[in-house]
Amino acid sequence: MAVRKLKPSTPGQRHKIIGAFDTITATTPEKSLVFGGRKTGGRNNTGKETARHIGGGHKQKYRVIDFKRNKDGVPAVVKTIEYDPNRSARIALLFYADGEKRYILAPNGLQVGQTLLSGADVAPEVGNALPLQNIPLGTLVHNIELRPGQGAVMVRSAGVFAQLTSREDKYAIIKLPSGELRKVLCACKATVGVVGNSDHGLEKSGKAGRSRWLGRRPRVRGVAMNPVDHPMGGGEGRASGGHPRSRKGLLAKGYKTRTPKKLSNQFIIERRKK
Repeated sequence: MAVRKLKPSTPGQRHKIIGAFDTITATTPEKSLVFGGRKTGGRNNTGKETARHIGGGHKQKYRVIDFKRNKDGVPAVVKTIEYDPNRSARIALLFYADGEKRYILAPNGLQVGQTLLSGADVAPEVGNALPLQNIPLGTLVHNIELRPGQGAVMVRSAGVFAQLTSREDKYAIIKLPSGELRKVLCACKATVGVVGNSDHGLEKSGKAGRSRWLGRRPRVRGVAMNPVDHPMGGGEGRASGGHPRSRKGLLAKGYKTRTPKKLSNQFIIERRKK
């Protein structure tokens, strides 16, 4: 993985740093695993805008990703590593021995031609998926399930990883990218390795137009609004805006918004670092 810094030939190129596509081996996705979709523009089924700052953007096709990794014992060969417009990580196309094709998140170090496996008795090597009870302590993992068979919901973004620190009874203790220590059932699956495209965090768009390509519309700061529009608006001159809060008045930056009786609190050993 690498990044490219462009020559400052235009104002938009001056600060632009983009990812290099040197690891990508195919430009056309697998047709059977792709379907189109319409953008919502942040509107719900009645046409009301329920999510702000969304609209426009380049047309995208969705690639179906296998987050369950439930084809146990069937070897799969990595055919291609591809770009996915729907996520920061790269994806890998697997050809299974029984003829099925599936996309997975491509971890760091995955090569075309490599053979991957999933299941309880497979080796804990990069790209293999196995239950947490079969992974050695200290191993870096990603693509972690919260319920057995549900499919991975945690640690899926470019360059991130979690560490399996210990086990207690039927739970595995995992240190997440945020620094949170959490219990996860040992029966849940995880994939060995670090999510690929780890230089994604070094990229800089260089211009506002690149955000528009991604479907992001401009955001107006609360302190720049009038009092009728935002709790932090108004005032003479450049007023600070008072206590930081959302447009609906919910306090931010230090005020705890997590529900005290949330069911998953019992599984969190140590909260994330502030």
